[in-house]
Amino acid sequence: MSDPGDAESAHTEPTHTEPTHTEPVEAPEPDWQRKARLARIFGDVLPETTRDERDDRDERPQSSDDWLKAQVPPHHGG
Repeated sequence: MSDPGDAESAHTEPTHTEPTHTEPVEAPEPDWQRKARLARIFGDVLPETTRDERDDRDERPQSSDDWLKAQVPPHHGG
């Protein structure tokens, strides 16, 4: 049996080892990829545009004449 006060056991130094390989450093993720990844995981929580930026109005013509007038290009007058 060894004595706790033995010189051999008192002078053991911790071994310090260097890593055998290094992990590759990943490039920062582009913003579009991050958004796409988060949308896949969490779903599209917020729309890309606000309600005032979208044209969500349901403008159905009242008559066929209204539809025909709506089809006239702006440069032809209205």
